[in-house]
Amino acid sequence: MSVRVLVVEDEPLAAEAHASYVQRVDGFELAGVAHSAHEAARHLANDQHVDLVLLDMHLPDGHGLGLLQRLRAAGHLCDVMAVTSARDADVVRQAVSQGVVLYLIKPFTFATFREKLHQYAAYRARVDAAAAGVVQEDVDRMMGALRPTGPSVAMPKGLSPETLQQVTTLVRESEVALSATEVAELVGASRVTARRYLEHLADRQLVERRPRYGGGGRPEVEYAWS
Repeated sequence: MSVRVLVVEDEPLAAEAHASYVQRVDGFELAGVAHSAHEAARHLANDQHVDLVLLDMHLPDGHGLGLLQRLRAAGHLCDVMAVTSARDADVVRQAVSQGVVLYLIKPFTFATFREKLHQYAAYRARVDAAAAGVVQEDVDRMMGALRPTGPSVAMPKGLSPETLQQVTTLVRESEVALSATEVAELVGASRVTARRYLEHLADRQLVERRPRYGGGGRPEVEYAWS
């Protein structure tokens, strides 16, 4: 069953783009677009099957957090993902305290947007699969789906998510820093390929580059989990 999404965005071009993005992600269905808090409340009053609201914080007739408070008071239990340019730490804190499950800051690419929806889909799947009485491990898995510690699927062309995850796990769990040559041998790839993945992780500040001295010639670069 598709996740039904309501886009709440006052800027016409942004609303159109977000609606288009939703329709491009498998497993998600556009339930509608609202350009104000009033339109959003009216839509949700008439449609009880919205699963996820993409909520802008700056609306022409009120703040997104105010709308969220009214929705909860009215008994709407749909999940909310903030899609906004609001960067104030207090707004983020209040959003989290009111149950916003994900927070996406504008501007962003479709790949980033898609990854957020994939995170939400993984969360929903784990919630739906859980028994009525969950244990701590079930809750940890559900919440972990919303806040993954691994690398994003948005990556340079030519890198695969599977190999990137393999390299990430290898470096993260290693007790010592590893060179591209050592990683290549462990994952079964060429040194050049391994170095591309390691450099991608370094660019994202997930690993640290260090010179490895010893032997003749230039020092080799080694990588350690940050």
